[in-house]
Amino acid sequence: MSVRTRFAPSPTGYLHIGGARTALFNYLFAHHQGGKFLLRIEDTDSLRSTEEAKQAILTSLEWLNIKHDEEVIYQSERANRHREVAHKLVEMGKAYYCFSSQNEIAEMREKALSDKEHFIFHSPWRDKSSDQYPIDIKPVIRIKAPRDGQTTVNDLLQGKVVVQNSHLDDMVLLRGDGTPTYMLAVVVDDHDMDITHIIRGDDHLNNASRQQLIYEAMGWNIPKMVHIPLIHGSDGAKLSKRHGALGVENYKEMGYLPFALNNYLLRLGWSHGDNEIISREQAIKWFGIDGMGKSPARLDFAKMKHMNAYYLRSMNDEDLAKLIFENLDQNLSAESKNNIKLGLEAMKPRAELVTDLVDLANIFIVDSAIKYTDEAKFLIDECDSGIIDKVMDKIDNIAKFNKDNIQVVLTEVAVENQMKLG
Repeated sequence: MSVRTRFAPSPTGYLHIGGARTALFNYLFAHHQGGKFLLRIEDTDSLRSTEEAKQAILTSLEWLNIKHDEEVIYQSERANRHREVAHKLVEMGKAYYCFSSQNEIAEMREKALSDKEHFIFHSPWRDKSSDQYPIDIKPVIRIKAPRDGQTTVNDLLQGKVVVQNSHLDDMVLLRGDGTPTYMLAVVVDDHDMDITHIIRGDDHLNNASRQQLIYEAMGWNIPKMVHIPLIHGSDGAKLSKRHGALGVENYKEMGYLPFALNNYLLRLGWSHGDNEIISREQAIKWFGIDGMGKSPARLDFAKMKHMNAYYLRSMNDEDLAKLIFENLDQNLSAESKNNIKLGLEAMKPRAELVTDLVDLANIFIVDSAIKYTDEAKFLIDECDSGIIDKVMDKIDNIAKFNKDNIQVVLTEVAVENQMKLG
């Protein structure tokens, strides 16, 4: 069977930069193996999932050029299939109907805590026959987790992860109202989508052993697991809002280029020798699990900007000018556009972000009045107006209007008036 990976975000907010890296790793791994990369939107949480967040995820992935190879799967549309599997497990004797209330479970938990014991809920309904079921209570469906032995997750990056079965509870697969839990839905969907490799953050590692129980109970092949360390902030703490922009859309607004952000994310937790600048084609050719690190990568905005500056200066002038025009909040005349194109060579060394270029480009626009900074106003007020006239006159008479010739005439004015060029 060919390799099939997936990215499965929940549309409860923007596409987190950590999620973007997970999507990129899944995409590259699948295409390196000649397989397919799939997208599944896990929108079963109807209270928190929004259409806006759904579109933000799709738009961000499109901007990053991380394209899925088949139609998007929406988990909410598959609830009947999830229910079917839950009831099938009951028929097979691998799961059971549990009628214990939340209050009863809470009382058991409180007693265990007061006795300073580790709490694992052992349902009194696990082995009861149907003739003992109450008729006025809607049950949940719980899996029959093994009570003895251990469960081993063979992670391709983390190695063998062993969990004692005494620590695994009979988790709920189907709630009393008939809605499937995340743990059931993700396993059923991955199986039905023929997913061969699951690459995700190591915050899901605790789920792996529990999800493996469902695969084993159904007699399904278990996908190969790869749990990658999460991205941390520059201080080594888990990435949070205080470390800066977190959503892919934020980085776009801040002036980062999609190919630069892809390259930076690729190097967060994966390497190929000493290579830093890696194209998409090279990444597909080189990408593999053996290049992944086991330690959390740290987000470094200085490095990210440096990489963005490299890609910015590598772009051809036509594309760069178009990018500036798109980001300027006004309609430009042909003269202004031409001025900006002529000024690109002077602007590029001064810019790290697209926003830097946009700010610098304002000086070349003739369609609107010049906006003076307070510093500029002060200098003009304090300056001899005759010197300004001389500068204007010399610039008007430049035969070839370019950076070098402008510098020559400004230097002449400075020398003639015993002034520093600055």
